[in-house]
Amino acid sequence: MTNQVKLTIDGMHCDHCEITVGAALERAGLGEVTVDWRRGEATGTPAASFSEKRAGDEVAEIGYTLTSSETPEETAAPNDDAPAEDYDLLILGSGSAAFGAAIKARDLGARVAMIERDVIGGTCVNIGCVPSKALLRAAEAYWQAGHSPFAGVSTFAGDVDLPALVEQKRGLVDQLRQEKYADLVDFYGIDYIRGDARFVDAETVQVGDRRLRAFRFLIATGADTWVPPINGLDDVDYLTSTTALELLSVPDKLIVVGANAIGLELGQLFTHLGSRVTFVEALDRIAPFEEPEISASLHEHLVSQGATIHAATTATGAGHSGDRYWLDIELDGTTTRLEGNHLLMATGRRARTAGLGLDAAGVVVDQRGHVIVDDTLETSNPAVFAAGDVTAHPQFVYVAALGGNLAAENALRGTTRRIEFRTMPRVTFTTPAIASVGMTESEARDAGHPVITSLLPLDIVPRALVDHSTEGLVKLVADDSTGHLLGTHILAEGAGDVIQAAVMAIKYRATIDEIAETYHPYLTMAEALKLAAQGFGKDVKTLSCCAA
Repeated sequence: MTNQVKLTIDGMHCDHCEITVGAALERAGLGEVTVDWRRGEATGTPAASFSEKRAGDEVAEIGYTLTSSETPEETAAPNDDAPAEDYDLLILGSGSAAFGAAIKARDLGARVAMIERDVIGGTCVNIGCVPSKALLRAAEAYWQAGHSPFAGVSTFAGDVDLPALVEQKRGLVDQLRQEKYADLVDFYGIDYIRGDARFVDAETVQVGDRRLRAFRFLIATGADTWVPPINGLDDVDYLTSTTALELLSVPDKLIVVGANAIGLELGQLFTHLGSRVTFVEALDRIAPFEEPEISASLHEHLVSQGATIHAATTATGAGHSGDRYWLDIELDGTTTRLEGNHLLMATGRRARTAGLGLDAAGVVVDQRGHVIVDDTLETSNPAVFAAGDVTAHPQFVYVAALGGNLAAENALRGTTRRIEFRTMPRVTFTTPAIASVGMTESEARDAGHPVITSLLPLDIVPRALVDHSTEGLVKLVADDSTGHLLGTHILAEGAGDVIQAAVMAIKYRATIDEIAETYHPYLTMAEALKLAAQGFGKDVKTLSCCAA
């Protein structure tokens, strides 16, 4: 039998690619060519004139990349005593990273299984983005009904039927879990396995009484809520970001520990529904990782809505008496006791890695339990990849989904696609919302850039004026030597939508002059980007509407 050669080729994405790549390889001297675009592979019988270089040149000429070649002489003989691999990719978890990987792997023609110990869909659809934003929008509508800013327009906010609202939220969660996760298992032909998974060695996972082997593995088990050690807290039935979304009555007084994204969102949700909310933050300001101007503006706005804020404080003790909860905080050496109906711990999330047997697999984790990966998502075990909240990457659903996609391709095809965060936006769904992309002013200076900034208050933005919603600002950070936009930071109505224009500007290295000279539709919040860009060289207060 004539020896064959197997080639790995990047860039194929359809049946037509198979035809064009096959023709190129025939020109390179490969006979009996078979091409599989899903696996990124081609096989054939080499003629005497064939060489890897010639094949690489031919496929490069039509826009593809030959990344490796393999002949029988280069391949180890199979071990007949070794059990066959059950799958090409075995995924631990069933959230956004897991499905991003599974769909990509199936597109590549791989045999895929997904193991889930709990409910399909992971954090976002079940207990995170979807249910929280549904309740946030409802609470915002309720608040606005009782606080109309328009003369001559009277609105009224009646009673809150929280059980009905929570039931509506549950219906939406059930619908999206089914449509966006459960239904896709059959659609893509993914094997779905229920149970607790753990590695028993570097190439085997056990689920119940089954032992499964795979060519590659992906850890995508997500994260759990985390609370700091506080004296007495273990004896308190405190709320988390999960259980707070299931409350059936609005607390009269609510203490929220943590004033980053989760704490701010949930705290303002209950403020809008009528709770008297007290925020407690250990760092020196709320929204501590945003620009200080945004933190200060949001602080002022929350206080105007009735919230109390304690920053730069240390929680030293917690307890309860009947249906009353208390939290002791220390500020500048003075201890103060806060009291409320509920205590919400919104202090972050940590990787869910306990019980996975990662030591047996040779997979290294950091001090907080996050799986350590390189920028190709590979762990310390070359056969094991990880993506999503189980790593130390930013905990956003779109980061998890992209990470799963990249990990699957790199794992199955040996490519080296890399994840990077230069253009990763983040949004906190307060009212007004926070949205940011790129560097803060401090980060840009630390990176050695000659920094210039533009700070635009919303009371200069026509859309904000006509809406009577001028709380907020836009801050742009740029490089003074090149004019390139380095960062955009927004506190405004619709900030999460506006930020995408800034994402594209940073991705394609636009300058502030190019942004200022680009059309921005009048009476939209997006126009704030243009005004802020103009603010580097002009006093925008002296410009007429739409002045270029």
